[in-house]
Amino acid sequence: MLHPLSSLNKRPGASDNSSDMAMMVDVSKCVGCWWCYAACKQYNGLPNTVKPDPEQPPELEQDTWTTLATPDAKRFRKHACNHCTDAACVEVCPTGALYYHKLGFVAYDSSKCSGCGYCAEACPFGVPHLAGNKVTGISVMGKCTFCIDRVVAGEQTACSEACPNDAIKFGKRGELLQECNERVNNIKAEHPNASVYGDKQLGGLHVLYVLDDKPSVYDLPDDPQVPIAATLWQDIIQPLGWAAAVLVIGGLGMNYLVARSRIKGDHE
Repeated sequence: MLHPLSSLNKRPGASDNSSDMAMMVDVSKCVGCWWCYAACKQYNGLPNTVKPDPEQPPELEQDTWTTLATPDAKRFRKHACNHCTDAACVEVCPTGALYYHKLGFVAYDSSKCSGCGYCAEACPFGVPHLAGNKVTGISVMGKCTFCIDRVVAGEQTACSEACPNDAIKFGKRGELLQECNERVNNIKAEHPNASVYGDKQLGGLHVLYVLDDKPSVYDLPDDPQVPIAATLWQDIIQPLGWAAAVLVIGGLGMNYLVARSRIKGDHE
């Protein structure tokens, strides 16, 4: 069942998202404390909350929804779902498990996940990960849920609340974008490659970054794209699949009527 406040099950496209809820991640203020990682684990009941070794940061996994990307010993970037406005994962999800919440972020209903893995293949940021159930053998995806229960209740995400250094901030996307630009201007003299990342990428991310260097330094693609296969799935393959299903059902119904007619004729 979808969350009662979810309503966007199609790509919003170029619609205004300034009033959406979002987060800002300022790498120039991140000190690598891992509190965001621990807060995500604890709030969502995920295992392994011990502070990781910064030289061997954990990868995103089905049960690890937030981690830190570490370009070097002094620089860190919170790494989790970027909640794209035009999200490849939503486009390829065949069951509606991934969908756009009315507040803008990409929500997830794990009970609808079929374990197909299309989302993991399509995401340009490598966020969704699957793990199989040892009993059933069925795989289920896991990713950041944007702390949906907290956000709907008017609270901020667990990671932003836990951040001790104002490196993660929660609020309305339009206001955060303005603050991102201000923060970039403040560090531009010392960091000439500083920029805002997420303003326009994939229709606008709901996790905006203040970067003090090029995106590639922080393992972010300069120009992330929705794979062509994702567009083909949404616009061609999936509709053809539904059409084929309708034809199959129609064919079965016709066979039933013909058989019934024959049986009736035999008894007359």
